[in-house]
Amino acid sequence: MLLGAALLLLVAQTLRISIPLALAASGGSVCERSGVINIALEGMLLLGAFGYVLGAHAASVALGVGEDVTGTAHLLVALAGLAGAIVGGLFLAAIHALVTVVFKADQVVSGVALNLLAAGLSKFLLKLVFDSSSNSAPVAGLPGLPLLSSLPTVGSALGAPLLWITALVVAFAHVALFRAVWGLRVRAVGEHPGAAEAAGIDVTRVRVSAVLLSGVLAALGGAWLAADQRQFTEGMSAGRGYIALAAVVFGKWRPTWAAAACVLFAVVEALQIQLQGTSVPLPTQILQVLPHLVALGVLAGAVGAARPPAALGKTWPER
Repeated sequence: MLLGAALLLLVAQTLRISIPLALAASGGSVCERSGVINIALEGMLLLGAFGYVLGAHAASVALGVGEDVTGTAHLLVALAGLAGAIVGGLFLAAIHALVTVVFKADQVVSGVALNLLAAGLSKFLLKLVFDSSSNSAPVAGLPGLPLLSSLPTVGSALGAPLLWITALVVAFAHVALFRAVWGLRVRAVGEHPGAAEAAGIDVTRVRVSAVLLSGVLAALGGAWLAADQRQFTEGMSAGRGYIALAAVVFGKWRPTWAAAACVLFAVVEALQIQLQGTSVPLPTQILQVLPHLVALGVLAGAVGAARPPAALGKTWPER
């Protein structure tokens, strides 16, 4: 019985942890398939989380409700939060697209700079709006699905709407890339932008759309982080964007494979959470860094075998 309960808890934790990773990895796969490196996934997660709290807080104030809101008002607050998250992700993605696709700046430098911008901007707005440098006021989370939320142990995961939205997003990203005309154009500009342009494809427009879509998907992952904790805390993305980036490489720039890699990383993180509550003779710091070590190990092993899009990281027209 105890073993069964522990396994169910592990499954529930794995599903919950994998949601932001899979969303960010799906966005990263689409973006990098177009030839644009997106290290800014970390910042998009962070601004998405802050955007959710800001939108939910504004809606709560407008409706005159608190964090324990229920019914239609709860749904409206959650939708406002999701809208705020998407605005935050789009803001960072638009800057990345402008700097790298339009002005043809170095994509890695742009991504790192945007991560720093997200960290500084979220802290500044946190102090400005909530008068705190560490965390926001509590806000309402996402409403759970009626029947699934009541299940023991796994209800918190299976009853989360974003879990099922994530599954749909991964499937949508795969179909969009490999079964739709838009995806064919994305892959074309990521492999041979010159040939794509000769065929009448607007390389700039396709790459901008891919970067913006990655911002929306990563922001939804950030929204889950804030909704799950019901507040924003400084640096709450905690390296998840980089883990998602490792999953993109390990999954060979395919959304479904990248999502599978995210589940693997989530299992490791869920295990380290459970091990911290046991008598395992390992320092807590080692257990906490375990998911990142696994990500580095997987990335190191996958780099040689994975073939990135031929034009990844290259501007067009090339300077």
